[in-house]
Amino acid sequence: MDRNFFSGIVPPIAVPVDENENLNEKKLREHVDFVIDGGVSGILAFGSNGEFYMQEEDEQEEILSVIMDQVKGRVPVYMGIGAIRTKKCIRLAHMGMKHGVKGISILQPMFLKPSADELYTHFATIADSLDGTPMILYNNPGRTGYGIPQDVVERLAHEKENVIGMKDSSGDMTQTEEFIRRNRDVDFRVMCGKDTLIFSGLAVGAVGAVCCTANFVPELVCSIYDKFRAGDVKGALEAQFVLNPIRLQMDKSSFPVATKDMANLVGRGLGAPYLPSKPSTESQLEGLRNVLEKYGYLK
Repeated sequence: MDRNFFSGIVPPIAVPVDENENLNEKKLREHVDFVIDGGVSGILAFGSNGEFYMQEEDEQEEILSVIMDQVKGRVPVYMGIGAIRTKKCIRLAHMGMKHGVKGISILQPMFLKPSADELYTHFATIADSLDGTPMILYNNPGRTGYGIPQDVVERLAHEKENVIGMKDSSGDMTQTEEFIRRNRDVDFRVMCGKDTLIFSGLAVGAVGAVCCTANFVPELVCSIYDKFRAGDVKGALEAQFVLNPIRLQMDKSSFPVATKDMANLVGRGLGAPYLPSKPSTESQLEGLRNVLEKYGYLK
């Protein structure tokens, strides 16, 4: 199975909505073009910063339809799924397949604390339902309360041909290294899910990163990957050191509002987050503004 497409910098694309929380189609189309023009290698629909947990299925289908139409095959589009029930994950995955997504990303179920066997069965059942469509595991212990065990990942990588890789948002480089080391014999591809660890991930064999900051400084984020791949290790590290304070400043706001706030500050006009989330406070916005201005990204 071809898996070379799964690489580079992929933003979990932010979804612009109006004051009534309806999709702002014009802004979404503009934002798709903005990140592609900024050099990204793909687009993840319904990532954590895409606020998938706020959207109904019919809203997701509308959003995905617009993204696919605007991308027009320029880069791969992945569909993120974070449902708890296996059957719902399959239903959403098939909706994505109907619209032509390149791959399906599955987060471990929230709220539950499944055993290793239950977790394997969840992922394996979904993988088997996809008729060969590539599937990507999404490990995010910070949001789900537990990580995907190494043994479960290794078993899936070696037993399910269409489980081609994963996004690891653990922030634990030992975990990331082990996901890579234990599965490199089957070309299992790992992307980092922490914007501050793009360089570190590439250095241990990651194939790229899924980065919320690529929603507003895509050229900077992509330069880390591009310079590293071109052999300019020093330049890649310097770009990482510019990105880090920008990303770290976002943690002063509640999750995930800073992504839209930052994008709005650089002129993207994505609107507010879905309630109950609210835009950053004025003092938080000042901090976001200051760090963007310091590094030359404030319009």
